[in-house]
Amino acid sequence: MSQTEVKQRDEMNPKYQWDLTTFFETDEAHQQAFDRAQEKVETLSEFQGTLEQSSDQLLKAIETILQVGREVGNVYVYAHLKNDQDQSNDTYQTMEAKALQLYSRFGQMIAFFEPELLTIEPEKLKTFISENDTLAFYQHYIEDMVRGREHVLSAEQEALIAQASEIFGNPQKTFSLMTNADFVFPDTQDESGNQVPLTDGSFIRFLESTNREVRREAFEKYYSVYRQFNNTLASTLSGEVKIANYNAAIHHYNSAREAALAQNNIPEEVYDTLVETINNHTHLLHDYTAMRRDLLGVEQLEFYDMYTPLLGDAPLSFTYDEAKDIVMKALAPMGEEYLEIMEKAFDENWIDVYENKGKRGGAYSSGSFDSNPYILMNWQDNLNSLFTLVHELGHSAHSYLSRNNQEYVYSGYTIFVAEIASTTNENLLTSYLLDTYSDKSVQLYIINHFLDSVKSTVYRQTQFAEFEHFIHQQDQSGQPLTAEFLNTSYRELNERYYGEAVNSDSEIAYEWSRIPHFYMNYYVYQYATGFAAATYFADKIYHGDQEVLDNYLTFLKSGSSDYPINTMLTAGLDMSNEDYIIATLDLFKQRLEEFKDLAL
Repeated sequence: MSQTEVKQRDEMNPKYQWDLTTFFETDEAHQQAFDRAQEKVETLSEFQGTLEQSSDQLLKAIETILQVGREVGNVYVYAHLKNDQDQSNDTYQTMEAKALQLYSRFGQMIAFFEPELLTIEPEKLKTFISENDTLAFYQHYIEDMVRGREHVLSAEQEALIAQASEIFGNPQKTFSLMTNADFVFPDTQDESGNQVPLTDGSFIRFLESTNREVRREAFEKYYSVYRQFNNTLASTLSGEVKIANYNAAIHHYNSAREAALAQNNIPEEVYDTLVETINNHTHLLHDYTAMRRDLLGVEQLEFYDMYTPLLGDAPLSFTYDEAKDIVMKALAPMGEEYLEIMEKAFDENWIDVYENKGKRGGAYSSGSFDSNPYILMNWQDNLNSLFTLVHELGHSAHSYLSRNNQEYVYSGYTIFVAEIASTTNENLLTSYLLDTYSDKSVQLYIINHFLDSVKSTVYRQTQFAEFEHFIHQQDQSGQPLTAEFLNTSYRELNERYYGEAVNSDSEIAYEWSRIPHFYMNYYVYQYATGFAAATYFADKIYHGDQEVLDNYLTFLKSGSSDYPINTMLTAGLDMSNEDYIIATLDLFKQRLEEFKDLAL
């Protein structure tokens, strides 16, 4: 099946839609769960003022809060999945809004917990843990809160902040509604000269066209909508940044970045090392863009030329059904236990495959402790979609293994390690394709895809990370984040990263306005660190290193039972230095030379 037009959701084949009935059989069942969770949330204040009475009372509070949080999480995840499958559906907009309100109320009702826990004298807390074996199981959970003692406000203050969570979430929600539900893009020309719909889901496909005029028109028409709302989008992003800086300041952090990285106990040096290392190696990206310019035979490379295959039409294309077989073969080095999870994903309809009207753009893996780890896709029959699929399956396998090997309290995992699981799969797929297809044109295409992945995932995400930190610093210093300031700053940064071969004086200056990750509190740098770490694991796993595979699977099962830096050390990778980043850039340089040798 190939999705050639955007249809209403109820016109789609349910074979290619996720099955949420295994989560909640009906919307009515979800409503009943909502009502039960809502009732339980209101009882949580009973624990306020009781935590230091005894180790048993502290244990009861922890387990009750976790159980109610688990139920609230189930309610919210189902609601957001339903809304994302069609964001123009008022019923599911309302369902998600109510679930967010419940989440906010849950936060308000447990806002006392951490401040009150921190009033317990350290020695008394230590005694509680030593005398109660069940409470001892939660030691890491408790220590993770205690380490931030100086950044937690009083119970009353934290409750006030929790009550404002919906308000604080408004910039992100406004951005999402505008870009996913309200924006209407002009029709654009396809390769046959027909005027066809331009959507968020199809935009990259047009940029992959071998017809430069098709690329140019889609690029300019797409960004014409963002240019039209330039000031509004600057306002939403400015609001998001101000909220992050405000929350950091009132919690006694020096910066929003320090506050964000502290959540996962990640040293700020990890961020700085990434940005510094990449900035010291932008010459490799300049070499790449100059080569792309020369191979495309253009005087200057435009940003709508950055995604088209360097050698014309792709020699490979895959339907979704064909992709399933390739996924199983490419991930075979991961072993039977891992492949069984892949089979479940396909056989049990974890994946919502094709774009439909109103569906959220992009792709993700999402779920709760009690649900399948669902995947949202907007599938196109191309190599990028295959890599996106294997990427999201990496997230879902990570979630599945973690939830099936850890109790709820430790079943989650940090974003810092999440991208390692997904990108390891991508690297395995690259190696499989290079070893499977010996044809020169295919080899070139796969290497090109790898080079583009490093460009997009290491260089581009580091560029985003640098821009994100820059705008937070500028706001902190009193600089208004106007549309003109953001456009100019982004254009200058873009020029520094991509070099003279690329025209940065174009619509690319508006790119910041369409990036949802800028509303995710210092998220993007982890794509780059994750890709570099994944390069290490994938190379060894692909070549049959059983010890590394065993350590890697142990990591996938570990959840949040330890801090992420320690988890990776246990898996055999020290992410506190630049070596793993340099190794990825060395591989980029090596494959860039291989590409030149084959192509020139």
